[in-house]
Amino acid sequence: MNTFRTMSAVIVAVLLAIGCGSGKPQDASATDTHGQPEQPTRLAEMPANASSTATAGRASIHGTVHFTGTAPTPEKVKMDADPICQQQHATPVYMEDAVVSNSMLKNVFVYVKDGAKGPFPSPTTPVVLAQAGCWYNPHIFGIQVDQPLEIVNNDATLHNINAKPTINQPFNVAQPVKGMKMTKKFAKPEIMVKFKCNVHPWMNAYVGVVDNPFFSVSGADGSFTITGLPAGTYTLEAWHEKYGTQTQTVTVADGETKTVDLTFTAK
Repeated sequence: MNTFRTMSAVIVAVLLAIGCGSGKPQDASATDTHGQPEQPTRLAEMPANASSTATAGRASIHGTVHFTGTAPTPEKVKMDADPICQQQHATPVYMEDAVVSNSMLKNVFVYVKDGAKGPFPSPTTPVVLAQAGCWYNPHIFGIQVDQPLEIVNNDATLHNINAKPTINQPFNVAQPVKGMKMTKKFAKPEIMVKFKCNVHPWMNAYVGVVDNPFFSVSGADGSFTITGLPAGTYTLEAWHEKYGTQTQTVTVADGETKTVDLTFTAK
């Protein structure tokens, strides 16, 4: 344990010395807060991000993401490198890159790629990405352009948040103290932006940055819902970190709820 703490201290010093490792200046919107320690955010308390901004439309799309082929065997996460991480889990933790249950696929980001007619004001309410139990929560989520993203360390151990966009400004910031928060924004749409923690390499998450409020993430039962749509024809894109993307055209009338099915196949 002393070895891990020594290593963590070295990593913090290196990250701060090199400007947090991105090789580019930090986003001016970033703020760090040394707040009071917060209660750990449990996985079950974090719902999948769905479109929630109020819009004039009354139509919706409800769908289910199916999975065909042999479901992958879940990979067990080994957290024994950091005792603080390990002691927070009474039961095994598994990677979330391919979560299949009853032939339904979880963690598929579904959004309106084409057909939404804006402009759509950016919400001021932040989306929260929590680090709890040495785990990013949620694993897959969505956010609008210029909407605040609040990143919180709920663990009494060092994390660094290394965002790896290809269009937006990258950042890599250390949070060594429990209760630390920082706020970021993404200036441009991008599907998807990956987050990783170099200290705990099993930690990763993805965010879909979109220019409209019409998005959702499939739950454990494979279902997703996009609400507030005006009548019209839309191109939906569904993204999964392991199984790629697919699109589907959907037409909805005013007040209609259209049901769609999406299917991803094992590789």
